Order: sequence, then structure tokens, then C-alpha cells
Amino acid sequence: MTNTRPLAPPFGRALCAMVTPFTGAGALDLDGAQRLAGRLVAGGCDGLVLSGTTGESPTTTDAEKAELVRAVRAAVGDRVSLVAGVGTADTRHTVDLALAAGKAGADGVLVVSPYYSRPPQDALEAHFREVADASGLPVMLYDIPGRTGTRIEPETLVRLAGHPRVVAVKDCSYDLLGTQKVLSRTELAYYAGCDEQILALYAVGAVGYVSTVANVAPEQLRSIIDAFDAGDTGGAARLQQRAMELIELTMAAGLPGTVTAKALLDDLGLPAGPVRAPLRPAGHETREGLRAAYDRLVAAPDRLTTA
Repeated sequence: MTNTRPLAPPFGRALCAMVTPFTGAGALDLDGAQRLAGRLVAGGCDGLVLSGTTGESPTTTDAEKAELVRAVRAAVGDRVSLVAGVGTADTRHTVDLALAAGKAGADGVLVVSPYYSRPPQDALEAHFREVADASGLPVMLYDIPGRTGTRIEPETLVRLAGHPRVVAVKDCSYDLLGTQKVLSRTELAYYAGCDEQILALYAVGAVGYVSTVANVAPEQLRSIIDAFDAGDTGGAARLQQRAMELIELTMAAGLPGTVTAKALLDDLGLPAGPVRAPLRPAGHETREGLRAAYDRLVAAPDRLTTA
């Protein structure tokens, strides 16, 4: 079958992979999380992904993950979708987190491939099916082999698309051919998980993105897909290109996106706080470069309607 972009993507179009704010002492900052979530929604995000890679899920406790969902839900109400990251290297633990996310108020769960153990494709498929069977929430699969060591192969994705609760993929595979093969054979909703690929994947049938850079520039990234939807494909390309300096400094400058996003949020006076070890804060030079790129991007004219 030939896939067309769904009229109503399952979790929205413009999603932010939200950082998890901490206090100066390193505790969960729920007030900060609520304020940041409100700003992101006001900036055009129609979905938030909590406790993903950018949300430092490896270093937050199960209780903190549930508290974060409850707090953000209280702040944003039903205006946007909340997707909770629940992926771990342990199937039983992942199931437990998915059930807890549902009870806390999440609309869906993000499930990454089990990392380190590198299960073969049949075991990987069984893992995702067990999580989807146990939870009543729709599932977004997270394909990021650069971090997990295991690709969710296109044929595995095609099979998983038959599960009624497997509805979406956050794509960080860097395999445009494989992505298009799955898009052409399934109704899975694809989300660009790498900011530099927002327009490229959207143009071939993705429904939106899950962005780290949206923590600091939600309007600028939303404008890319808005321009494309309005038929201004050239304008969309220019908007993507304008964002590339900040995208590169945030995502490809040798530091995890969590570190750079929190550094820039902090510089802007927005909720972020420190990163948790083993991550370390960005240095002064990195922070200066991020702020300069941000200032150039937000000062760019005609963000929404390029001339």
C-alpha cells in the first residue's frame, strides 16, 4: 500500500524532547518542568516527550519519571500529547515503567531498543510486543542504533506495524532508504528524531519531529513544517538551513544534546539546572557559541513566511 501523511498524527506534529529540569542541588525541579512545558506549548509544540534521551532517563529514578509526567500533565492539561520514555535494557522493567506512565497520565510511551545486550531481531520484536501487549497506551518505537548498538531493521518494523498499539517511530537510524521502505509498506507515523533531518523526512512522508533543539527554539522549528504544509517548499528549505548552525552546535559538537540544550536554556534564564553525572556541564566557549547561534536564528526575519 502507499502511505499518505495521516490527517491526525497520533501524538501531534511538533514534539519537543524536553529536558528534565533539576535544582542546583540536583533534585527534580517539578516547578521548573511545568514552566518549561508551558513555554514550549506556547511556542507551538503540540506534543512533549518526557524522560527520553534528552530528558536524562538513565539517571532519573522510576518515581521521578512518574512524578514528572504528573506535574507536566497538571501544567498543560489536555492541550498537548505527553509521551513518556520507558525504554530500558530489561523487558520487565520497561513493562513496569509503561504501566506507571499510563497511571501518571501519559498519552503514549516511547520505547527504545534494549541497549548493551544487543538482542537479535526476533528477540527485539518480542520485546516490543511484550511492552505493547502489557500497556494500554500507543507505542512510539525509538530507532537509534548509534546509542543502543541495535538497529530495528525495516522488516522488523513492518511486522511490528501489525500490532494495534505500535503506531509510530522516532527515527534516528540515518537510513533514508530503509525509512522510505517502511513508510511505503505501513501506516506507521514517522517522526524525525534528528533535527537536521526534519524537512527531509517530512518531505517523504513523516508526520513530524521529536526535537531536542525545540527546547530553546520551538517556533523556529515549527515554522519549517508549517511552511511545507502551506506549499512553500523553498521557504521550508531556507528555514531548515537557517536553523542548521544551532542544530549542529547543539547536536553534533561533541557533547550530548542534553548538555548543550541545558547550557543554552540556562543562559536564557529558562528552567534547566545541571546535568547529572556522568554527564558534565558545557564549558564557557561552548555556551558562548550556542548563545551566538541562537541570537542569530531568532533575529532572522520572516521565520514563518519566507520571502
